[in-house]
Amino acid sequence: MEELAGKRILLGVCGSIAAYKAPLVVRLLRQAGAELRVAMTPSARHFVSPLVLGNLAGEPVADDMFDERVQHGGSWHIHWAQWADAMLVAPCSAHTLASLAHGACDSVVACLALALPPATPLVVAPAMDTTMWEHPATARNVEQLRRDGAIVIEPEEGELASGLWGTGRMPEPETLVRHLALVLAERSGHRRSPHLRVEDVTARPTRSLGDAVEHDRLTAEIELSTLKAGTATRLDGKTVLVTAGPTREALDAVRFISNRSSGKMGYALAEAARDRGARVVLVSGPVVLPVPDGVELVRVESAQQMSEAVARYRWDVAIAAAAVADYMPAEPYSGKLKRRQLGERLAIELVRTPDVLAQLGSAKRPGAVLVGFALESSEQLDSGIEKLRQRGCDIAVLNAFDAPDSGFEGDTNTIVVVTFEGGQPHRHSYPPSPKRVCAEYILDRVVALLSSSRDPETSSG
Repeated sequence: MEELAGKRILLGVCGSIAAYKAPLVVRLLRQAGAELRVAMTPSARHFVSPLVLGNLAGEPVADDMFDERVQHGGSWHIHWAQWADAMLVAPCSAHTLASLAHGACDSVVACLALALPPATPLVVAPAMDTTMWEHPATARNVEQLRRDGAIVIEPEEGELASGLWGTGRMPEPETLVRHLALVLAERSGHRRSPHLRVEDVTARPTRSLGDAVEHDRLTAEIELSTLKAGTATRLDGKTVLVTAGPTREALDAVRFISNRSSGKMGYALAEAARDRGARVVLVSGPVVLPVPDGVELVRVESAQQMSEAVARYRWDVAIAAAAVADYMPAEPYSGKLKRRQLGERLAIELVRTPDVLAQLGSAKRPGAVLVGFALESSEQLDSGIEKLRQRGCDIAVLNAFDAPDSGFEGDTNTIVVVTFEGGQPHRHSYPPSPKRVCAEYILDRVVALLSSSRDPETSSG
């Protein structure tokens, strides 16, 4: 979102259960290239930690008018307000909504909003239960804010913290950030990005409240750990090649041999590598997943096509997460096999498909890192270690198809990451986690291995 690149944004966070989304708002604004300062009301601290928001934003969080960390010689709220290109209050509680409407400086958030220059847009995203949102006093406050020039992003209908269903839920972070980008584009007179669509801004959430809280909490923790580690976890300047999904080996024009791979693990790895600054090439078998932004996607069907695709790229890291079929029909039928041709029994001659992982191992350059996956039963999980090492893997990722929260199709996985240090396998076990979190675990090992290969003392040992 180029409309946000280089923009200076104030984010006000108020006391609402929707404050759990605030770290995600910070993360998205930072990814879009914006500079950020965060202020929060005292009640917001009950829902989200100032430490989390401060680490994500890269600046101390203002939650007290007399906090010495933000004074900068006094009148800090004036300096912050003058610094900003826009202010977003999300979530905005009913109390803060009333404060903003009536000019009551009863929190640092309200004080900053009142100090904004007239030309600086104030964007407000209220979040509260339906009865509070529909109360006449709230309606009057919203109308007053609009008369004063504020932009109010109305809450959405959905599951609320009370357990009821109604209007009052704060929109998803992506929606808020797109709204802010639209406001800045219109205020600056620039053409709006073709990626900013009205239907995107007004999209409704599909996750339950519980799922959304857990998803956003985990994502915020991922971003926090990345930012706290600084450049130590980055992959800037690296090309990361990821294979994902199943392959389909044609029996005839309409039938094929395949497997249950959904591609979710590979797509999560591609997104995680992109967020660490890598150039990402995603070679994907047939899946029903959205294309990740900022990733070069190469679609393939068969193992042969995947083999040809990966051969076209030079890479620093290759992650073979695809479930490539082991066999393909020796002579696929050019048309559609009729039932009368098949009979009661069908015998098909199968031949080996290209070994894409071994091909990547043979093409690996000095200093590059190859990651392979092995899906085994729980009892035979260790058998995948030697199999992957023989194919040239530097890191082996093991998971079991018969274990809970593991394997194909689901949103979670339970992985064991094996690194080979001094010729010996070292196991790193992780709890069941969303596949995006698993991707971060894997990339942490990749980055550590890349760093050790650059360290002469480590690599010489």
